[in-house]
Amino acid sequence: AADTWGWRGIFAVHTWISVKPSNADTYTVLEVVGWRAKWGVPVLRVESDLPDRHWYGAEPELVYEKRGEGVDEIISQILEASLDYPWANEYVVFPGPNSNTYPAWLAEQVDGFDPDLPFRAIGSGWTP
Repeated sequence: AADTWGWRGIFAVHTWISVKPSNADTYTVLEVVGWRAKWGVPVLRVESDLPDRHWYGAEPELVYEKRGEGVDEIISQILEASLDYPWANEYVVFPGPNSNTYPAWLAEQVDGFDPDLPFRAIGSGWTP
């Protein structure tokens, strides 16, 4: 999680998920980025990327980590469930669906994935 861009960072954070299976050379980052909708592409981005890069200059804070036995199965489930994310093409800053809705939704879909999202993860409690 990292503070959102500009003054919004006072109130909210942007969250994303970074995974790296045991046999992988790089991390895969999964996140919802609202401005992608203006380009006509899905807001859900799944790409090889740095796991802990800054978000518009804001330093990230690790809010959840899972390692060890069984993690490859959880990663597989996260990647599979992401294919069915119902709001992959929708973004609403408030109340959601937004970048924080996505990891909260995944936590409901994937056994063993239970991040404790920060209070400022606005949209994590959004439901249609």
